[in-house]
Amino acid sequence: MISRTSINISSNWSIPFVRKNSCGSLGLVRKCRVVCTADSSTQFFDAAKLTVYKFVKNGMVVGLGSGTASALAIQHLGKRLNDGSLKDIVGIPSSTFSATEAARAGIPLSNYGDGIQIDFAFNDANAMEESSLISVIGRRKLEGGESFLKEKIIARSAHKLAFIVAQGQYTKEIYGSIPVIINCGNWLLTAEEIDDLFLGDAEVWRRPAFGNADPLGGNFPLVTTDGHHVLDVIFTSPILDLGKVAESLEKVEGVVDHGILRNIPCFALIGSRNQVKIVENTSVIP
Repeated sequence: MISRTSINISSNWSIPFVRKNSCGSLGLVRKCRVVCTADSSTQFFDAAKLTVYKFVKNGMVVGLGSGTASALAIQHLGKRLNDGSLKDIVGIPSSTFSATEAARAGIPLSNYGDGIQIDFAFNDANAMEESSLISVIGRRKLEGGESFLKEKIIARSAHKLAFIVAQGQYTKEIYGSIPVIINCGNWLLTAEEIDDLFLGDAEVWRRPAFGNADPLGGNFPLVTTDGHHVLDVIFTSPILDLGKVAESLEKVEGVVDHGILRNIPCFALIGSRNQVKIVENTSVIP
């Protein structure tokens, strides 16, 4: 069941983009507020700005996401620290990318570890189911042998979580890659089992460290710092239920994790050319 309310708010924000998806079993999307804005030169600018303005408060430990939208949010967070409108913020980077952006923005950093309470975290989502806010991450190029595992850990550890997406990423019918982290040993058997699982709907390619991709990952397959390979399960048919895809992948022997984030209460800040829409998923059913 989905209920929404819209509230117009005057502001000087400038903005990004949105759409819708079906799979209501894992969550209840209950709130939607629309923030009116002026024209924007980028899709994510206003949504990223609003994320910092609405959720980040003095003294917080903030999980810093990875990707284009997160970079804009990190830059705006740095500006607010520098002008004194925010104080005593500590950032927890989810990747080398976010750590680099935060250092440039002047944000004090710490490493994630046991005992650290993350008050709020934001991140990009490559795609998001409209009805459930289940998200796909990890499609971006990985740096230095990283994986997206740390992004998932930080997202799940945060007291409050927000995804910054464009309107076209917030949709009923999701296409494209679901990244899957697998053990290196017998990786081909794992890939074949995943291929059989989604036969006719997806192709399974091993991600290369550099050069052109092919089903075997070329001569230089990506190996993460944890010693894993990354498969891209590329769906050519629309994914109507990301939750079921996640459940299926988790049953395959050799799968370490995947790029689907589910069963997490969260906000989505969805940008378009003239507004930012805020959607909240507060009820998650395991």
